[in-house]
Amino acid sequence: MNFNKNPAKFGKQQLTAIAAILIVGTGAAAYILNGGKSKPEGDGHGHEQHSEAKEHADGEHHGAKAADAHDHDKGHADDEHHEKAPGKGPHGGSLFADGDASVEVALSEVGGEPHFQVWGFNKNQPVAANQMKIIATLTRADGERMDVSFGTDGAELKSWQAIEEPHVFDAAFVATMGQQTVRFTFSREEGKIELNDAQIKAAGISIATSAPARIKSSMQLPGEIRFNEDRTAHVVPRVAGVVESVAANLGQPVKKGQLLAVIASSTVSEQRSEFLSAQKRLALAKTTFDREKKLWEEKISAEQDYLQAQQALREAEIAVANSQQKLVALGAIPSATTGLNRYELRAPFDGVIVEKHIAMGESVKEDAQVFTVSDLSSVWAEISVPARDLPLVRVGETVSIKAFAFDSKAAGKVAYVGALIGEQTRTALARVTLANPQGVWRPGLFVNVELTAAENEVPVSVSADAIQTLADKPAIFLKVKGGFVAQPVETGRSDGKLTEVVKGLKAGASYAAAGSFVVKSELGKASAEHSH
Repeated sequence: MNFNKNPAKFGKQQLTAIAAILIVGTGAAAYILNGGKSKPEGDGHGHEQHSEAKEHADGEHHGAKAADAHDHDKGHADDEHHEKAPGKGPHGGSLFADGDASVEVALSEVGGEPHFQVWGFNKNQPVAANQMKIIATLTRADGERMDVSFGTDGAELKSWQAIEEPHVFDAAFVATMGQQTVRFTFSREEGKIELNDAQIKAAGISIATSAPARIKSSMQLPGEIRFNEDRTAHVVPRVAGVVESVAANLGQPVKKGQLLAVIASSTVSEQRSEFLSAQKRLALAKTTFDREKKLWEEKISAEQDYLQAQQALREAEIAVANSQQKLVALGAIPSATTGLNRYELRAPFDGVIVEKHIAMGESVKEDAQVFTVSDLSSVWAEISVPARDLPLVRVGETVSIKAFAFDSKAAGKVAYVGALIGEQTRTALARVTLANPQGVWRPGLFVNVELTAAENEVPVSVSADAIQTLADKPAIFLKVKGGFVAQPVETGRSDGKLTEVVKGLKAGASYAAAGSFVVKSELGKASAEHSH
């Protein structure tokens, strides 16, 4: 159009229309230069993204509410609701996409054991399980790696191997569907107890390493404390008589030779009289012998008289010695200053009066057990040993003895193993000599006797304090980056300090030893907080 030829024909209205056309043209040109993008792009899942959001922090772009949501994500696993986590698939698993191909992965416990389940999609359409190939490598928190293989299970792929607890791992997947390949990492941190190094130190939790060890397997047998019969005496009068006085009481400690009781005995009186008479005859025989010897030496008396006097002297000496030995055999003092019939009962050794069957004024027989004195500084622990365990109980072996009634422990040595087995009990008697300086081990006390049955080398062992019970099963708490995870284990032999781990743990793993109960309590708190 040539505007210069007819300038008079363009009035105010015409100029306004021309300006409007120019403005519209400029906007159209801008639209074309921007590729026709007049709206924000979607992310392929129906969510809009603002291009300027890349230049702003979450709190700045989405506001305080969005920032709070991101802070809340820190307390949960990534697959719960973090923005960068994979989406949810139609089967409730985690969905990973690469172009038109996508793979859904779930950890399912259908059938009792956890297994991986995998579904494939192409352009949001299901892909048959036999048209997929999966390669997966699972890496646990302790660094252990496991290759996982899959097989078809209906419309899905299912791992042949069970994915045992703890479910704290990173699983690297490579899924192939025709010409398309999807690579992704499926991570879980189920049951992780988050504790940093400062918190671990403050809680008094010690970290140890599983390792091989020699473990002594023990055997426990029932026993009972009894008197040491080698140091126990049943005191009897040895003569009949009447009790004049009793100087010792039940439970009283006594010293060797200490007076226990006094008995008036006619038998003792007769023996002392005989002894005194023999002494008198001995004195007379000695005088006669000395006179006859002198007369014989002076040639006054015949040698026969001298020899007869010598014979009489020797017989008198024998009579005195005989009567003296009778008194000694009765336990009576040969000479008594207070009476010929006085018979004294004295303690045979240091000990305690554990039985008393005597009272003043009563008549006692010569074989009556009037006192029982026992030296309780040493006692016996008698053990009933079943026939099958007899080869394991050997004389001289050190054993540990624990009381049932109170917390006390001592060590002793097997002093005797019986050669006979009881007809009714089918057990043999074994005996342990036990030092008892404080008198703690009282006769009649039931005890538990622990013997070393065998000593074995085990490939993996942990501190006995590390074993905790979770869901009625033994477990230990493995040390991982940022905290601990509960590891179910199968235990074997134990000596009270170390415990064998038969299954569930390898040598060289770090775990919570002393103070592991603190980690268990933290696990309980975490379970309560996530019950929502």
